[in-house]
Amino acid sequence: MKLPLLSLVALLSAHIAFAQPFNYEIHLEPVSIDNLDGTHSYAFGQHNGKWLIIGGRKDGLHARQPFNAFPEALNNKEMMVVDPISKQVWSANMTELNQSISEQLQSTNMCFHQIEDTLYIAGGYAYSASQADHITFPYLTTIIVSQTIDAIINNQSKTSFIKQTEDVRMAVTGGHLAEMDNELVLVGGHKFDGRYNPMGHNTYVQTYTNAVRSFMVNNSNNNPVIHSFSEIIDGVNLHRRDYNLIPQIFPDGAKGYTISSGVFQVNVDLPYLYPVDISPNGINARTSFNQYLSNYHSASATLYDTVNQINHSLFFGGMSQYYYANGTLMQDDQVPFVKTISRVSRDATDQLTEYNLPIEMPNLQGAGSEFIPVESLLMNDHDIIPIGETSDDSIMIGYIYGGIKSSSTNPFSNNTTAQTSADESVFEVWLIPTNTLGDQQVNGRHGFNTELFPNPSDGKVNVRITSPASGKGAILVMDAQGRIIHDLVINVIHKGENEVQLFEAGALSKGVYYLSFSLDDKYFDQSSLIIE
Repeated sequence: MKLPLLSLVALLSAHIAFAQPFNYEIHLEPVSIDNLDGTHSYAFGQHNGKWLIIGGRKDGLHARQPFNAFPEALNNKEMMVVDPISKQVWSANMTELNQSISEQLQSTNMCFHQIEDTLYIAGGYAYSASQADHITFPYLTTIIVSQTIDAIINNQSKTSFIKQTEDVRMAVTGGHLAEMDNELVLVGGHKFDGRYNPMGHNTYVQTYTNAVRSFMVNNSNNNPVIHSFSEIIDGVNLHRRDYNLIPQIFPDGAKGYTISSGVFQVNVDLPYLYPVDISPNGINARTSFNQYLSNYHSASATLYDTVNQINHSLFFGGMSQYYYANGTLMQDDQVPFVKTISRVSRDATDQLTEYNLPIEMPNLQGAGSEFIPVESLLMNDHDIIPIGETSDDSIMIGYIYGGIKSSSTNPFSNNTTAQTSADESVFEVWLIPTNTLGDQQVNGRHGFNTELFPNPSDGKVNVRITSPASGKGAILVMDAQGRIIHDLVINVIHKGENEVQLFEAGALSKGVYYLSFSLDDKYFDQSSLIIE
């Protein structure tokens, strides 16, 4: 586990280094495809321009009432093939598949990733007839995409192209599956069994993984074999679900990912605002930067400027605690549906900058949708679209399909989830060269900083806090294994410099600890501590 310490040099550079311009406008072109139903929170693979759509839901945002939430009748029970060029749709039910496979493949919020022609799917949440309850499925399933697509189109059997193995470590929903360093990585998410209940009543059991799980799969047998399993545990930074996992090329050339926002903070039902980098070297919480826009999972895409070595990550609609209205950043702790299209850029010095784009989604849509890239544009070993010198040619980089659309900003809080539905919309996503951008930079650098002293310590520990505002502080203390062992409160933090004693001698045993500080659930910082 790698938790960063913010140096004075890093703090100063964060204020003077900005990402270089992104010389493109974003354009969304609606595509009409007959007989294509709305679906959200699904898994997909693709081959030769055709999409394989699996699972997800046919209704809108889940209801507040347990007896109405995630009804089995509105699972997506058909595997679909979509050709966005010819505008054809084919479908096939799952009745021929084994019960455990068909149950998992009609679930919602599966973790999935395609490597070459194989789609890997872990977990997902839905009603299981075999268990007579809603569960997170403890399976890893592999699908040969090209042959499954052909079988659906030609109305042939799919069974020989789909394999499954049972493993409770794969029981994850609302996380992401990806590839890094020739291994699969299962990032964040949670295990959720039982009926959803927003009041916290005893109708379910929920356990966040708090983990990045790495493993390899031997898919040459009758069933996939998981091996070389390892994991990183972090009870604060990895306590996330329903986020966007963004592929990145870091300044040192390493290929990895960034966890973008997600929910929920350990002590409050609000999104995380700071991102977390995942690389072959471990994890790095970027607490000095707040990403205010695009807090829930939505369609997203990453472009890499090969000339200037800049990552540009695009986020389309969804739900967010913050949004812009008439040029002003607004805060709504109910986390409404938004039309926002935003960008986060990582420059060659590893500085992050967020932008609100002048274009918006046509409606309150995008939550639970996916960006399906043009295959030929992707890097061979990473889901990133490279861009170089800006030309005069427009580029169609991919499609947005599905998600949840809403007629109101806060249907869940207002108990009007019937006003939401699964979105059948398809959009082509175009990059149009321009020299005049209207992107609005968002100030995500807050200057909330902490310093523990003495460090190393014999047990007595103080903290010096530099705060941009007055408010209430919270501290989560993790041990070397990433487990939260203390939950502390500082009732008053003043704007400017503060010094507070945290521990008396003997309060902590010898070892290494990681302390996560927050101010009003908005500003964050982390420090490591050695007790000798």
